[in-house]
Amino acid sequence: MVTPGVFQTINPATGEVLAEYPTIADGDVDGLVATSREAFASWRSLPIEERAAKVEKLASLLEENADELASIMTKDMGKPLHEAKDETEFSAEIFRYYATNGPKFAADQQVSEDDDTVSYIQRRPVGPLLGIMPWNFPYYQIARFAAPNLVLGNTIILKHAESCPESALAMQRMMDEAGIPEGVYQNVFATHEQISAFIAHPHVQGVSLTGSERAGAAIAEQAGKHLKKAVLELGGSDPYVILSTDDVKAAAEQAFAVRMENMGQACNSNKRMIVMDDIYDDFVSEMVNLASDLKPGDPSQPEDNAYSPLSSEKAAEGLVDQIQRAKAAGATVHVGGDRPDLPGFYVQPTVVTDVPQGSEIYYEEFFGPVINIFRVESDEEALQLANDSQYGLGSAVFATDADRARKFADQLDAGMVGANTSPEESAEVPFGGVKRSGYGRELGPVGMDEFVNKRLFTVKK
Repeated sequence: MVTPGVFQTINPATGEVLAEYPTIADGDVDGLVATSREAFASWRSLPIEERAAKVEKLASLLEENADELASIMTKDMGKPLHEAKDETEFSAEIFRYYATNGPKFAADQQVSEDDDTVSYIQRRPVGPLLGIMPWNFPYYQIARFAAPNLVLGNTIILKHAESCPESALAMQRMMDEAGIPEGVYQNVFATHEQISAFIAHPHVQGVSLTGSERAGAAIAEQAGKHLKKAVLELGGSDPYVILSTDDVKAAAEQAFAVRMENMGQACNSNKRMIVMDDIYDDFVSEMVNLASDLKPGDPSQPEDNAYSPLSSEKAAEGLVDQIQRAKAAGATVHVGGDRPDLPGFYVQPTVVTDVPQGSEIYYEEFFGPVINIFRVESDEEALQLANDSQYGLGSAVFATDADRARKFADQLDAGMVGANTSPEESAEVPFGGVKRSGYGRELGPVGMDEFVNKRLFTVKK
């Protein structure tokens, strides 16, 4: 049972409480910010190459401890062990990317010169930052935010999700072992009220949140009130459009694999599959077969044809409620839609069609193993449906004619678009969306351009 005001690891496969941690005291907020500010003074004064070397050491430690760190993550939020190890190693890649490229990204950029002066844009750190991270990718989410800012010279106060404290502590331990100085990175177990106090604090210079639309609106309001820069990544309801294919079975298998990664608990998962009429029936039939073949399994001992639990009781209950509301609105549930009679937070993989466009449930994000499929009869209808969303994170379109796919993709309203592929996910490319999916970008060169003073520096010759 979830205990209010306590960070808990509850094994999603069993419902067993494995660890509990109290939140900080209200009086601790000022002291934590003071420590972060003091650390900033010395951290920023180090040559960027020295900061990068410590971040490189962190990347190596994540790789060396990947098995242990993956096991911790699996217990925290139920990710299959092999996926958890992949995430840990991907997080290491992100830290290494900024350790390698950060000095180049932050180098002075000459913008003008005349007979008397030369002007540059300098990229300088701004100070202590607050990060508010979600449970679905416990290490990767930290890496996206922390890697560029640590190399740049900012300091970080990190509040992780209440349901993954062991992962949060593991990352703090890796930071410490890598030689990141005390106060440069501080994990805090904080309440919502304490988060508001951090944002309001005059020495906190910005806040980054990955979370729900509701959380993003609250954080944006507070950040705006206190004139703080914010970066928000708030989820999505990504369209995945199949205009044509030579192999419906293979197309369905590929789409199903993408949707089932992390049990569908990914912001940029293919949550709306839009399929052309001539292949629609075969596509739905194949999806039903794929979903029906899966049985509940233990994420710490993953097997073929097994599905994992969701992250929490709240997540499982909420998803089942959404499925029932979709059915009540007129949708067809072909398979799944309920919870198996087992301990833990399992929800059956579910195939849904005919969710009425324009209904309340149509505009919601299904954060779990729901295969939501729509039939269309033309490219124009597919495009209208794809863009009819309050979100705009990722998107993808597939067609046997590459020009058709590219033309369609060019008209999608999203921060990340793929033509005959899903958008690339790597340390080198930016991640972020438009509309109610938030604003700002992480990863790639632009990931180092958010919490930075782009200072004009003019020198007289």
